[in-house]
Order: sequence, then structure tokens, then C-alpha cells
Amino acid sequence: MEMEDHIDQFITYIEIERNYSQNTTASYRADLLDFKQFLTSMDDPLPPIGEIDHLTVRSYLANLQDRQLSRSTVLRRLSSLRSFFRYLCRRGHLNADPTEALATPKAQRKLPDFLELSEVEALLSVPDTTTVIGLRDQAILELLYSTGMRVSELLALDLSDVEWQNAVVKVRGKGKKERILPVGKMALAALENYLLRRQEWLGGRTSQAIFVSQRGNRIPDAKSIRRRIEKYVAAAGIQKKITPHTLRHTFATHMLNAGADLRSVQELLGHASLSTTQIYTHVTADRLKQVYEKAHPRA
Repeated sequence: MEMEDHIDQFITYIEIERNYSQNTTASYRADLLDFKQFLTSMDDPLPPIGEIDHLTVRSYLANLQDRQLSRSTVLRRLSSLRSFFRYLCRRGHLNADPTEALATPKAQRKLPDFLELSEVEALLSVPDTTTVIGLRDQAILELLYSTGMRVSELLALDLSDVEWQNAVVKVRGKGKKERILPVGKMALAALENYLLRRQEWLGGRTSQAIFVSQRGNRIPDAKSIRRRIEKYVAAAGIQKKITPHTLRHTFATHMLNAGADLRSVQELLGHASLSTTQIYTHVTADRLKQVYEKAHPRA
């Protein structure tokens, strides 16, 4: 069986049996095809899958470093290879996992960027709420900050996912796991104001999608949301590089700063592991240290 056939079968496995999201499966495919391209550059034709050993994988990792890719990218590609080769071993295509003998390099701890409350308020005030697009964008910004949901989760929202009376929204996260998130009053009001005029884009049609484009179609991906946010960040005079994910970081940081416990924030973010959420404790600790150094007379 050719390498690409093995990759296709693996992608089908993680998509169907493991319920991985479309974005995650696309990342796995890109990582594995990059490895295949490396093998092609080393050998023509490609070596049989059983001839790939730990030295081959080590050479690939060295190649990634030579290409000056970030450590996080190198770690992600090694993780993709580990999953792939473990799958092949379980299915009997390999007798040994060539990544098993490799040590995983330590990831650099990069603290996430977040907005100050004054910056959030400035950002949320920018959209022109006399227009449908402004109402939509304000609802998007309010929901991202109010709930900490991922952009992919936000774009997948349907009208039936909002429980207005209970002020909660149902989202489908990674692995298609569902969770219920509380929504603040201001975010609910922004969403309601947008939905009152959303039909202007749909014409006579109906759609379950909450967030639609001016053509009345569900917004397909985060690219357009990123561009809209960049526009509003510039208009608000915020001198930071802000992405949609920054609002998720901001939500978590502000919750912990206000005294929320770590496990509650973990559940709200939909993190499988508490260690993923713990990065925000470093953000808040750094913040407290800065406050201390400014305020304490003998700091």
C-alpha cells in the first residue's frame, strides 16, 4: 500500500471513529503530507512504510529545524507522526513504532496575549450598530468575549442552540463534544438585536445558521472573522496584534482575575486537560506581580 493510502485511511479513522474536527484532521493531513514530501526528497521512489525507522524521523525533525519552523510546529508534526505510526502498528502495517525511541522536546511556554478591560470595551463599541453587518459583528465580539468559545464553535451555532430563558448556549467543541455555556446579558442583547435584522440578508429564505454572510450563507471559516476583528482593532486604536482567539484568552484571564476557580474555567473553555488551562494562571500571576511592583512601597 502506498504512503498516501495509509495517510488517507488514518485521516478517515480520526475523522469518523475519533470524531476529530475538520480543522484538526486538515492539520494532521498537512503534517503527514509534509513528511511524505520529505521522504520523496530523500528517496525516489518512496521507501516502503516498514523501512522507515527512528533515524528517518530524526532526519525529518532536523530538516524542520533547518527550515526554521517554530518549536510548536515541530512538536505538532512529531505528535502527528506519533499518532500515525501508532495507528499503523495497531492495524498490523508496522511491527515497530519508529517514533517510540524519540524524546519529545520541551515546548516553549508562551503566555497568551489578552486585552485589558478598557481595550475590550473600546473594541466592542466600534461596530456600527445602525447596519446589519455592524449588529452581526458586535454580536460575534460580545459572544466570543462573554463565553470564551472558539470561533469554529461560534460559526457552527444554530438558532436552536440558544436557550434564551436560561441564558445559555450549546456549543459543539473538539471531538464533537457538546457543552453548555452561560451567556451574559449584554451578549444576549447584542445577539437579539442582530437576529431582528438578519432576515434582511436571507430574503425569503430560511437558515438555521445564526451567523451568516451578506449573501445569506453560513460563514464558512474564521478568515473573514479575523479580517473584521483586525479592522475593529485598528479603529479602536489598540496597539496589539489581536486574533479571534485573543478574545478566548481574554475571557479566561478575566475570569481567573475575578476569582473564578481553575476547574470551572477549564469546563467553560472545553479543555480536556487541566494543564492546558493552567497557562492562564501564569498570566494572572504575572499580572499580580506587576500590580504589586507598582503599588507596594518596598517592592
